[in-house]
Amino acid sequence: MKNADSYSVQSKGIRDTFSDYIELTKPGITFSVLASMAIGFIMATPGKPDLIVLIHALVGTWLTASGTSAHNMFLERRLDNLMQRTRLRPLPSSKISASHGAVFSLSLISLGLIYLTIFVNPVASAVSFATTMIYLLVYTPLKRITALNVYIGAIPGALPVVGGWAAATGTLSDPGMWILFGVIFLWQIPHVMSIGWICKDDYEHAGFQMLPRRDPKGLKTSFWMMIPTMILLPANGLIYTSGMGSWLFLSLSLLTTLFFLWYTIRFLMERDRASARKVMFFSFVYLPLIWAYLLLDRIVLSNFLG
Repeated sequence: MKNADSYSVQSKGIRDTFSDYIELTKPGITFSVLASMAIGFIMATPGKPDLIVLIHALVGTWLTASGTSAHNMFLERRLDNLMQRTRLRPLPSSKISASHGAVFSLSLISLGLIYLTIFVNPVASAVSFATTMIYLLVYTPLKRITALNVYIGAIPGALPVVGGWAAATGTLSDPGMWILFGVIFLWQIPHVMSIGWICKDDYEHAGFQMLPRRDPKGLKTSFWMMIPTMILLPANGLIYTSGMGSWLFLSLSLLTTLFFLWYTIRFLMERDRASARKVMFFSFVYLPLIWAYLLLDRIVLSNFLG
């Protein structure tokens, strides 16, 4: 019985440690990165995408994105310890040591970049490298310096779709990838602003320079929620005019964007946490819906209208 209890405790310890390392990679963000990368890959391919290359691109991107998120947690471990919502993360709570976290994250990044270079192409690897460097060396330190960090951070946040396109074509010159990049870039601003408003007390405590911290009335925050959302209307129109989407995509995407815009207008009128949460929650579903419309459009066109 004693041996059985010892084995049970040991197994639980292994499971907990594994779970801590998985948490370090921010699976939710990583999944979003993979979805954007896959959309870029699929939209870059006129016919059926090469599934083998797509799988390799997903594996390499998963490694680098996971490593980048983990290293971001390593760099911000002391600041995370100051915020209520992040103080129980693996590094600030000492479930994983800082040295182990650094080795783990850098190993994942290196392995992912090598994997992309060998099994996909050097251009896709270069995009992934640029994403990692901008996120870790530019965006992360800027979070404590200037509220402009939101717009800088939107660059690496939007680059995965470019990486997916580059994985399929080996080029960075196609206009389509930059249109999709623009959609993700714009979407991130109201998304982050809503989170910034909800968590502004936490950000204040940790010293993060977020616009809602210096905007008690919420007027500037409202502006920066509404304007990018309004620009998403013509941005989705560009997907249509470029030939990546049909009237079906255009109709669905514009309707969804109008709903998104309405939530930002509601925030302007109310400027409270409840209305900010509505913006945040709708932003969580907005981008997956846009990607779903593109895929639906591709299926309908190829099987019924093509």
